[in-house]
Amino acid sequence: MTLQVLIVDDEPLARSRMRTLLAGCATPAVNVAGEAANAAQAMELLARTPLDAVFLDVQMPGADGVTLARTLRGMARPPAIVFVTAHAEHAVAAFEVEAIDYLTKPVRLERLQAALEKVERRSAPGAEAEPEVLLIQDRGRTERVPLAEVVYFKAELKYVTVRTPDRSYILDGSLAELEEKFSDQFLRVHRNALVARKAVRALEKHYDAEEGEGWAVRLTGIDELLAVSRRQLTAVREALGS
Repeated sequence: MTLQVLIVDDEPLARSRMRTLLAGCATPAVNVAGEAANAAQAMELLARTPLDAVFLDVQMPGADGVTLARTLRGMARPPAIVFVTAHAEHAVAAFEVEAIDYLTKPVRLERLQAALEKVERRSAPGAEAEPEVLLIQDRGRTERVPLAEVVYFKAELKYVTVRTPDRSYILDGSLAELEEKFSDQFLRVHRNALVARKAVRALEKHYDAEEGEGWAVRLTGIDELLAVSRRQLTAVREALGS
């Protein structure tokens, strides 16, 4: 199959370079169906032409790339989003709009090749959805943490701790946003914590130094107990019984 792609960047030279890079990729076959300098032009093209992927700059005049990506998610058949930007700090925003990949300028051919292979897998007839991941900034680099490995999210001051069986990460975001996005997979057990529904093992009596006698949930993969608020107790019991 030939992938139909759109390049969206306000800089003509950047669009030209991306077109050249795409032409240099050995496989899969790619056809640049159009170019756009801003979000409005991109939407006009997308209204006329079904596309497999959009290679999208983040910072543009008017609506930026993240705003455009949110709009594209509402389409009946949204294209895969590949962000292409000089600013690595936008990686977290890419996770929020479910971008399939995130390339930093200057783009290396091998990274572009890898992104195209992801688009090809997503576009193939009968293809399964890509596993959901969190993009987390960690000591100057971006880590991809599979959502399926996350045991809990816990609000800590201005950040959220992301806990897997192996380690903890710090995510710059809000618990409310995570709950809205992943409510089918995560359950609120306290005002400051969401737990993976599939990880809930047991509900136990627990004494907390701040809250006194109460309940806590035991989770698969970690020894730590998480307090359960009285307000969430019924929901946790229902999750255990389902």
